[in-house]
Amino acid sequence: MEYDIIGDVHGQADKLEALLQAMGYRNMLGAYRHPTRKAIFVGDFVDRGPRQIDVYRLARGMVEADSAMAILGNHEFNAIAWHLPDSAGGDSGHFLRPRHGELGSKNRHQHSAFLAEVEGTPLHAEIIDWFLTLPLWLDLPGLRVVHACWHDGYMTDLEPLLGQGRTLTPELMVRASRSNDLVFRAVEGLTKGLEVALPSGYTFHDKDGHERRNVRVRWWDELASSYRDLALMPDVDRAKLPDMHVMYSKPSYDQKKPVFFGHYWMQGEPALQAERMACVDYSAGKGGPLVAYRWSGEEVLNPRNFVSTASSS
Repeated sequence: MEYDIIGDVHGQADKLEALLQAMGYRNMLGAYRHPTRKAIFVGDFVDRGPRQIDVYRLARGMVEADSAMAILGNHEFNAIAWHLPDSAGGDSGHFLRPRHGELGSKNRHQHSAFLAEVEGTPLHAEIIDWFLTLPLWLDLPGLRVVHACWHDGYMTDLEPLLGQGRTLTPELMVRASRSNDLVFRAVEGLTKGLEVALPSGYTFHDKDGHERRNVRVRWWDELASSYRDLALMPDVDRAKLPDMHVMYSKPSYDQKKPVFFGHYWMQGEPALQAERMACVDYSAGKGGPLVAYRWSGEEVLNPRNFVSTASSS
């Protein structure tokens, strides 16, 4: 089987349809299909974009027609946690993703585009139920797909706990929402990437203007070891970080198969992270192109196999 690995869509249905059509997919019998290939979505269907429900219907239709596969992204995880009540809260007003106070306001803001389309409707619960059917990762003959970080240790910890098809159950969602639980650490790593605390006195502002004291790292870069080299942040901020060695639980990818992931809001021309590693998220939800990699069985990836839509203002 040949696959087209599609990056984070974030409610950009127009870009998704344009990309699928450019790759030779056609809408037949209610779903986009290709005569010889199958799409794989890396997650993050919702939030930010103008057509949340349409992206859900497009992606789910393709999965149910067996013309696509899909995995869970951190935005789907957050949507599930927002929707599921937290029994430990003591009343019906508490949910696994907090809705109250300053944190609740921040969470609602991040989730506002999706909630604007579905909150208070039966469709909301339907979409959440579908998100719970999405696996955390795919390990297929010839290639692997995860939303943010391929981490064998975390996967080994989670495998015996997950539902059928490597899915999160409602019960496991509770543990995945408790910061002192190993399930939280593992799910966080796979769907949101690895973070390290910055040295005292160092902060930066993320793409949404929030001040951060932790920074995501380039887990795929085997040569980088300092804050300055590892940090995933704007170059102007990264240059200000110290050239100090970072101690963290760094995964070591075995390189047996190509691995594809999204999540990192890359910019510029699509490029490989290593000869068997490729990120397909190029900020479609913030005006960038929607990117895919067209995989046809190659063990060593080729940057010429990236395809993308045009960026938007």
